[in-house]
Amino acid sequence: MSKLRFRVVETAFQKKALNVIDPSERPSDYFGMYVFNKAKMFKYLPDKVYQQLMDAMENGTPLKREIADAVAAGMKKWALEMGATHYTHWFHPLTEGTAEKHDAFVEHDGKGGMVEEFSGKLLIQQEPDASSFPNGGIRNTFEARGYSAWDPSSPAFIVGDTLCIPTIFIAYTGESLDYKAPLLKALQAVNKAAVDVCHYFNPEVKKVVAFLGWEQEYFLVDEGLYGARPDLLLTGRTLMGHESSKNQQLEDHYFGAIPTRVTAFMKDLEIESLKLGIPVKTRHNEVAPNQFELAPIYEECNLANDHNLLVMALMRKIARQHGFRVLLHEKPFKGINGSGKHNNWSLGTDTGILLMGPGKTSEENLRFVTFIVNVLMAVYRHNGLLKASISSATNAHRLGANEAPPAIISSFLGKQLSQVLDHLAESTKDDLISLSGKQGMKLDIPQIPELLIDNTDRNRTSPFAFTGNRFEFRAVGSEANCASAMIALNAAVAEQLIIFKKEVDALIEKGEPKLSAILEIIRKDIIECKAIHFDGNGYSEEWKAEALKRGLDCETSVPIIFDSYLTESSIKMFESTGVMTKVELEARNEVKWETYTKKIQIEARVLGDLALNHINPVATKFQSELIDNVYKMKELFPSDKANKLSAKNLEIIEDIATRTIFIKEKVDEMIEIRKVANKIVDEREKAIAYHDKIVPMLEEIRYHIDKLELVVDDQLWPLPKYRELLFIR
Repeated sequence: MSKLRFRVVETAFQKKALNVIDPSERPSDYFGMYVFNKAKMFKYLPDKVYQQLMDAMENGTPLKREIADAVAAGMKKWALEMGATHYTHWFHPLTEGTAEKHDAFVEHDGKGGMVEEFSGKLLIQQEPDASSFPNGGIRNTFEARGYSAWDPSSPAFIVGDTLCIPTIFIAYTGESLDYKAPLLKALQAVNKAAVDVCHYFNPEVKKVVAFLGWEQEYFLVDEGLYGARPDLLLTGRTLMGHESSKNQQLEDHYFGAIPTRVTAFMKDLEIESLKLGIPVKTRHNEVAPNQFELAPIYEECNLANDHNLLVMALMRKIARQHGFRVLLHEKPFKGINGSGKHNNWSLGTDTGILLMGPGKTSEENLRFVTFIVNVLMAVYRHNGLLKASISSATNAHRLGANEAPPAIISSFLGKQLSQVLDHLAESTKDDLISLSGKQGMKLDIPQIPELLIDNTDRNRTSPFAFTGNRFEFRAVGSEANCASAMIALNAAVAEQLIIFKKEVDALIEKGEPKLSAILEIIRKDIIECKAIHFDGNGYSEEWKAEALKRGLDCETSVPIIFDSYLTESSIKMFESTGVMTKVELEARNEVKWETYTKKIQIEARVLGDLALNHINPVATKFQSELIDNVYKMKELFPSDKANKLSAKNLEIIEDIATRTIFIKEKVDEMIEIRKVANKIVDEREKAIAYHDKIVPMLEEIRYHIDKLELVVDDQLWPLPKYRELLFIR
């Protein structure tokens, strides 16, 4: 069986990649060749239209509908020259993936022929079926109308023969049914709130941009072996499988030499990514065998999120060209590290300042401290919500497993920044400020003017760590849509900045000097959010107890974690910033609970099928061979000697019988429990039932299957084992 598997893989590996780049070409020669970027817009659009479109993209100015025809005409001309025959509105429904419906550039010409057609109306909106996507009850089956609407801030691009137009997706009644619409609203909210706070330090700031740099971790497995694992095929992870004798314990894979086949895959992935304007930069082996990472240069958050979704689609496509399947599940293999998608997040101004970066003067560093403390306050106020934003049935396997941050949100700052904030919190107004003519404010804190980027060590156990000029949200799962975490984070920071400004302005109105008022509120906030600050070992049992004492959200049940979206503080935050309404939040939670239930339900069905139709029959067959051996021993040898020689086989026979009986009884019990749970009408209660009753049974059944794997004849075992799956040949 193993030889057959490897022949399949070898054949797949011989396939060539689609597009070959001339070795003399540099990435800069073909970067963005399939993107309708600013250079293409300048070339294909009338000057006035180009200027209006740039104003909309860069400043958020409303785009007049009458210029849509001119934009569509230019976009169509470029797309046809590039060989496109179709167009689609490309959007992000609540499925963690993307969606697209392709239409050809054709209409009747009225003379019996056809003509290429693409109008402004078609550019601006399409009408997908809103009832067919997850909507949490906002749309009924008989109420199908929904709209996808063009997002000019993210450029159109071509994949294959199709022009893809990034869009939002909303219901006929106006509620958002996607990730992009609330993300754009959250980015606008943090932009406005941050600009207002920046004006304390620099009145010339007109715009603040949220930046995102994601780090995409993933596994590769041979396609032939993947096809022989129904659990991988249907759930994205191995529901059974004993760990390999060698896995990651030697720590020899991390940053090791990349296998030749994988390098070929990575090269083609990078080329196709660069053609689509995705600035991929870093590639390397990750900790676990067959695990790798890809990371780009930072981009504006909305565009970076689009690019991450594109990259995941490209990975799936290109992996197959190289005889691989890519696994984006957070925990495809038990016993080795899972995959995350660290979200490096920061804020920057149109004047070129990174607000999370220290400066050279005291006033610049006061601005730096102001934004750092406000972010900490936002994380403190909404730590449960931020955890909910990264929680899922799949990510639950990874968080807190001594390889990823725990399911408790805290923030690591490092020794130097921690000392600065502690000093500020303990100091008084008089020893903090001295004004000296035009020199501005001086702080009586020697460390502040000397703050350096990357002045601290890293803490891999921290879910939300400060890393020099940004925060790294490490808890995001590898297959997640980054927008979920970015919506919650940006909205929470926007709310906190609004609160901060109101408090500072109130003191100024009472006669307090501006800088003194800023410091007074900062001092108060540092003390208030101290509970969220933790620089220690997040894996320790002591931290779990300490976090509970601090009042942080320590819930581990994913369905209950989702409740954080519907707390009074979360609803108030989302509505006050204009990001989402209570109705939208309730609908999204319905989708989250339903998705959780369905994923566990699928895993239970697959495990039950494999256990009863693959594992137990094979184990019983091997058991029968052992029984036959015992009888033959008794025929061949004297009774005493036969009993002695057969003793071990008898133990194995009994062990197999015990385990197969347990598996059969547990699968039957699990089916009955599912039937009861499926009758629960309330989606939250149903998800909780699946979490509390079904998930533990999956582990119990797996335990006995994995034990059987160790004793059943390898030639009989029906599934590729970890030692085959985890080491690319």
